[in-house]
Amino acid sequence: MDFGRLVTAMVTPFDVDGQIDWDTTGRLIDYLIEEQKSESLVVSGTTGESPTLTDDEKLELFRYAVKHADGRCKIIAGTGSNNTAHSIHLTQAAEEAGVDGILLVVPYYNRPSQEGLYQHFKSIAQSTKLPVMLYNVPGRTGANLSAATTLRLAHIENVVATKECASLDQLTHIISAAPEGFLVYGGDDSMTLPVLAIGGHGIVSVASHVIGPQMKRMIDSYLQGNVKEAARLHGQYHPMFKGIFEAPHPVPNPVAIKFILGLSGMHVGGVRLPLVDVTDQEAEFLRKLL
Repeated sequence: MDFGRLVTAMVTPFDVDGQIDWDTTGRLIDYLIEEQKSESLVVSGTTGESPTLTDDEKLELFRYAVKHADGRCKIIAGTGSNNTAHSIHLTQAAEEAGVDGILLVVPYYNRPSQEGLYQHFKSIAQSTKLPVMLYNVPGRTGANLSAATTLRLAHIENVVATKECASLDQLTHIISAAPEGFLVYGGDDSMTLPVLAIGGHGIVSVASHVIGPQMKRMIDSYLQGNVKEAARLHGQYHPMFKGIFEAPHPVPNPVAIKFILGLSGMHVGGVRLPLVDVTDQEAEFLRKLL
C-alpha cells in the first residue's frame, strides 16, 4: 500500500458545544483533497485530538470519512493506544468501517520494552488484513521504537510503513536497512525535505492543512531533480512549518492549525479540554505568520 507522498493528519471539527461538526467535517475533507492536494488523510490521530474522542466518535468518523472521500484519497484510521487488546478491537472495527489502513502509535505512559513494543504491534497487525503504518513519536509517548525493532516489524507482511519523529540518524538507519517496499514517512513538517534527501517516501503533515499545494510542489521539485527549487521552497515555508508548533512558545497540536484554518476561511471550531484555544499573543503571532 502506497499512501502517497503528502498525507494530512486531519483535525476533527467541533461545534460550539464541543461535539463533532459533521457538515464541517465533510467540507474539510473536500478542501483537503481538492484544494490542499492531500493523497491520504489520517483520521483520529494526534492532530485529530484522538485522546478526547470516544470509541463511538472514532468509528463514526472512520465511516463518515470513507463514505465522503469516496475513493478520492485513502483514509488511515488512528487506532493505536497503550492497551493492545483495545487497539485490536478498534482496528477490527475500523476495518469493518472500510478504511484503507491504520496508524498505530507507540504505547504511551506504560513505556514497554522493545520486546513489548514488538509484540504489541505484531499482535495488532496479525488481527487485521489492513496495511499498518507505525508511528514513533518519543516526545509524546515517553518511549522510542528503536530502529532495530522497526526493522524487525517491517518484515511482517502488512506492516508497510512508519511515521518517524525520532532523529535523522534513526531515520537513516531504518531507510538504509528496510526491506523493499517498506515506506518511511517523516512526522515533522520541517523535516520533509531532509527526509526525502535520505531516501524517505513522504510526510504525514499538519501544515498541509493550509499550504498543501506548496508542499506538494516542494516534494515534486525534489523528486524531479530540481533540488535548488525544493530548497528554496523549504526555506520559504520553514517559518510556517515551525510556527504552527511554536507560536510564540510551544503550542499543543492542533491548537495553532485550527486557528490558522479559521483565518483561512475554513472554520473548524475550537479544541477539547485539556487543550485550550490560543491566547491573544499567540493569535497575533499566527495572524502575522499566515
